[in-house]
Amino acid sequence: MHILWNDQIVEREEIKIDIEDRGYQYGDGLYEVVRVYNGHLYMMEEHLERLWSGAEKIRMQLPFTREALTANLKRLVELEGIKEGKLYFQVTRGIDAPRNHALPDPAKVKGVLTANIIPYERPVKKMEEGITVAVVPDTRWLHCDIKSLSLLGNVLALDDARRQGFDDAVLVRDNKVTEASAANFWVVKDGTVYTHPDGNLILPGITKMKILTLAKELGIPVKEEAVSEGELFTADECFVSGSLTEIVPVVKINDFIVGDGTPGKITKQLLDAYITSVVADCGKSNPE
Repeated sequence: MHILWNDQIVEREEIKIDIEDRGYQYGDGLYEVVRVYNGHLYMMEEHLERLWSGAEKIRMQLPFTREALTANLKRLVELEGIKEGKLYFQVTRGIDAPRNHALPDPAKVKGVLTANIIPYERPVKKMEEGITVAVVPDTRWLHCDIKSLSLLGNVLALDDARRQGFDDAVLVRDNKVTEASAANFWVVKDGTVYTHPDGNLILPGITKMKILTLAKELGIPVKEEAVSEGELFTADECFVSGSLTEIVPVVKINDFIVGDGTPGKITKQLLDAYITSVVADCGKSNPE
């Protein structure tokens, strides 16, 4: 396996991460996951925009330009020869020794970039059958809009749900639904789609951005407003969305069966439109 390490592509065994890298010691860094279709980086510009926005929020000076990062990521994808995959990359604030909570002088510390790509296929079974979720209190920090390496809150929420026998968690803070453990959450009621507005309590999803555009094109009403925990249990349809998830129906929340327990009409309509948009931008992966 090849890894992008700063501005070099090397074998995985060559990578060395210093024990005083702030990403390792503080989770002080950012990451992105980009879906690769037919060898193309889907919505790459939007991912870069979110990365630069996150860097500004955490006062990090990124050690590369957008053009250089994009070129190196494309080189990595081509070298690995993976047509359908997920590309993960992260950048930490870098090595600061001795360990110190205070942010280091950016002129003296350079960020560390790593990236890898592995095969990944569309989760067709989940799309066709749907998933189950458990309601879990959202106890994460108050900067969920930053795609930070610090994901322990998300990890524990997912584990809470899995321990109860569910596929994922739907997070609730102050009686309002925020998102799933690693995806945006959507509720359909009386033909209108609801999702939490962007802000510090949720991640501004790249797929969410595309869904909002598609819904408008399809004439499906959307309200970016939070729904209450109670409204989950009167929903006609629910689904989650993300770069890897794409759009996956939610068919059960706790003991409540959503709709008739199968993927809903509007969910399937949006999923079909999403897949069509991917093909339009990236081409067919396996032309017939």
